[in-house]
Amino acid sequence: MFAAVVGGLVGTAVLILVAPQLANFALSFSSYEYFWLALLGLSCATLVAGADKLKGAVSLALGVFVTLIGLDVVTGTPRYTFGLVDLQAGISLIAVLIGAFAIAEIMRSSQSGIRKQVDLPRIGAGAIVKGQGGTLWRHKVPLARGSFLGTVIGALPGAGPDIAAWIAYAISMRFSRNPEKYGRGSSEAVIGAGSANNAALAGAYVPALVFGIPGDSITAIVIGVLLIKGLQPGPLVFVTSPDLINAIYIVFILANLLILPLGIVAIMAARRVLSVRAGFLYPAILLLCIIGTFATNNALFDLWTLCAIGVLVWIMNANDYPAAPFVLGVVLGAIVEQNFMTSMLMSDGRLTAFFTRPIAAVLGIITLTVWLLPPVLALRRLVRRHKTA
Repeated sequence: MFAAVVGGLVGTAVLILVAPQLANFALSFSSYEYFWLALLGLSCATLVAGADKLKGAVSLALGVFVTLIGLDVVTGTPRYTFGLVDLQAGISLIAVLIGAFAIAEIMRSSQSGIRKQVDLPRIGAGAIVKGQGGTLWRHKVPLARGSFLGTVIGALPGAGPDIAAWIAYAISMRFSRNPEKYGRGSSEAVIGAGSANNAALAGAYVPALVFGIPGDSITAIVIGVLLIKGLQPGPLVFVTSPDLINAIYIVFILANLLILPLGIVAIMAARRVLSVRAGFLYPAILLLCIIGTFATNNALFDLWTLCAIGVLVWIMNANDYPAAPFVLGVVLGAIVEQNFMTSMLMSDGRLTAFFTRPIAAVLGIITLTVWLLPPVLALRRLVRRHKTA
């Protein structure tokens, strides 16, 4: 909670100080840069895969395969739809996320039996706040890194807080001194991802305000509201409606600060939720998952997707296949394919075009290094071992 507030305030500060400059940087991204950025995000899946990289790669491949279901992005040809019209629109991301992280967890927890009602100790606001400053300071590097990455990635149209949080999580894990604690409630992992998530929300307003280009679905709605009110987002809005811009800045600051009191109240109230017997709690959670999934698209087919993904991830977890690379593959797979095909059409099939632009070349070199460095190092160790033998 505190990391999210810091990330949100950092993103707001960047929005206030350097919005036009950051927007110009974001607009310099073409399909080539987006392809490398998304592929770099997929590369981060190897960092969140745990000890067994092969199982992580299999999980990632399953996630990417899920994004192939539907209509081809170029030709419009149905792929893996098996004649079902509902699959032509692809797999709902919300159904995948809820199925992977909620349904699979409910199924896993139910295996251990229904626990009895637990009486948890009362937690006051002072106990919640106590020590948070020290924790944030101890993990100041992943906090600052997550805030910076979240702001920059959030400013890229279409990227969004999900991608920012996953990339920040993976990078924090890569440079952490205790990567084995990630996925087990590590405060360092939560701080890096939480700060990036909230910073990306503020970063998404950079292209929305400066150029009228939505950074995510939320800012697309905001742009629509501004247009209804007779305000045209763009460079001139800073001159013609400075009061509006200042009001948005103030609202952002207040919204992030209000997370603290509201969050503390929510934490204290969660004690009563966690004290409920699992026999009552799990069905309630399952009902909320079903309602939330259905309400997204009002599609009954999404509930079948929810069930299928939940069972799939439950089986994967039971066999030590991590769910994080699977979800990352679902989130980024479609972005990789769409921007790759767009780039190939723009360049008439020339792969060298992916390195002709400066930012694309840098991202490409970084991505290829991430992919090629591990096998090169492994081969080098093998050669050394052979020589010593």
